Amino acid sequence: MTSLLEVTGLKVSFHGTTVVDGVSFTLQRGECLALVGESGSGKSVTTRTLVGLPGYGARVHAERLRFDGTDVTGFTDRTWRRVRGARIGFVLQDAMASLDPLRPVGREIAEPLALHTSMNRAARAARVHELLHSVGVPEPEVRAAQYPHQLSGGLRQRALIASAIACGPELLLADEPTTALDATVALQVLDLLGSLKGNSGGLLIVSHDLAVVARLADRVAVMKNGRIVELGDTEAVLQDPQHPYTKALLAAVPSEHAKGTRLSAVERPAASAPVSVPVPAPAGTPVLTAVELRKSFPGPDGVARIAVEDVSLTLRAGETLGIVGESGSGKSTTARLLLGLETPDAGEVRVDGTPWTALTPEQQRAHRRRLQIVYQDPLSSFDPRYTVDRVIGEALGVAGYPRGTRRRDRTVELLEMVALDAGYLRRRPLELSGGQRQRVAVARALAAEPEVIVCDEPVSALDVSVQAQILDLLADLQARLRVAYLFISHDLGVVYHASDRVLVMRQGRVLESGDVRSVFTDPQHDYTRELLAAIPRLTTRSAQPPTPLGVS
Repeated sequence: MTSLLEVTGLKVSFHGTTVVDGVSFTLQRGECLALVGESGSGKSVTTRTLVGLPGYGARVHAERLRFDGTDVTGFTDRTWRRVRGARIGFVLQDAMASLDPLRPVGREIAEPLALHTSMNRAARAARVHELLHSVGVPEPEVRAAQYPHQLSGGLRQRALIASAIACGPELLLADEPTTALDATVALQVLDLLGSLKGNSGGLLIVSHDLAVVARLADRVAVMKNGRIVELGDTEAVLQDPQHPYTKALLAAVPSEHAKGTRLSAVERPAASAPVSVPVPAPAGTPVLTAVELRKSFPGPDGVARIAVEDVSLTLRAGETLGIVGESGSGKSTTARLLLGLETPDAGEVRVDGTPWTALTPEQQRAHRRRLQIVYQDPLSSFDPRYTVDRVIGEALGVAGYPRGTRRRDRTVELLEMVALDAGYLRRRPLELSGGQRQRVAVARALAAEPEVIVCDEPVSALDVSVQAQILDLLADLQARLRVAYLFISHDLGVVYHASDRVLVMRQGRVLESGDVRSVFTDPQHDYTRELLAAIPRLTTRSAQPPTPLGVS
């Protein structure tokens, strides 16, 4: 039987630098193959090359590159346009960059239907709503009329997947398709992706989430430095890894028995590094309090929808409070209310016991410096023209550091605190890896010497080994500076590892809260149990008994 996809000796280089070096594999009909590895290992370049999109300036060579028995090495751009969307679907990781910001997502999903089918407009609209429903989008008729910036990250990713599967492609390439999704929706999407391959289709998935790989993939190819270092059946690779790199990836996954320990082999920031920080509040002192917050926003149909309802919380000095819940549950809106970036319709936020509303605008600006944020995607929050020196220096300027030697020295201090050095000062965001960018984002947040840092999905876009480094970094900084973290994530394993207490949110409300170990091991609310049950499970041969984190 002809393989759906045959790849032999694939090499891809840019300006003389080889980034994919002799990759070979096959994909049979009815099969799912996963590519795993760190950022820069060549996974995404390999995947893009398979759909004729290797990137500007790429030189591609392959001994064999066939789709359904057809040699694609000679495909023109016009030929690829006929194939992409119709027979090969492609899901990118960054939905915000992939979706057109100037048109509603419903039109984006309808485009491949208009190009590759004979459906009329009404049939296309009905199919769009059906696709959005199939990937777990609530109110599909309303969401189809919204623009990408009006949707949460999870909803945008689901819309992108709906667009990729619109024409029922035979081969689906998915690059980190569940990165922005909460556990329950990720489970829906994984089941959907698994069903799409059927007996005649194929699925190639790129993922840093080994638990996702364990659930979905039949075989796993582990990539490092542009090469496949281990390839085999999923169970064999994950339960009995042979290559040291594969073993290191598995060791970096958060698990119950790893809580309170380091996940990475990276050294701690030097304890002797010069640090200039304010005297922190005593451990356990409330530094941020929310009382019965309520916030609603008008939808595209003019109807106000409640985003946050009756949310109360207390964050104490030196602790980490995790917030988990589905996309659209109100996590990020709660964070924006706490930061003073949104004004609540009711309730109040207190910083060190003082309500925001009792402060003058000048006092609010001073207080806001004590509350900083680390975003999910630092690349989108950095000016791409700025060097690292300017990114951090601008934050220091707001914090009152004058230009000159003092600001430059403090910039270097901050870089050393996040295990970087002065050699990074002249680099721009695109010249950094994902982990390096996130370290710079943490350094920028520390510039104002805050008491609280809101971490909004700070590791969800990172591969497992870099994720481990950032989680260890945050723990090290908290131990030294007694800074408090509000840690927002859809990844329950990460929240369990990083948090002291946790809030579980759904539809704008807090359903359950308490000590993170108690909530995760003995959940009281049905929804919490549903979230925990939805986590893909990864089991290794050296395992402890199964845990609620999905990792053992």
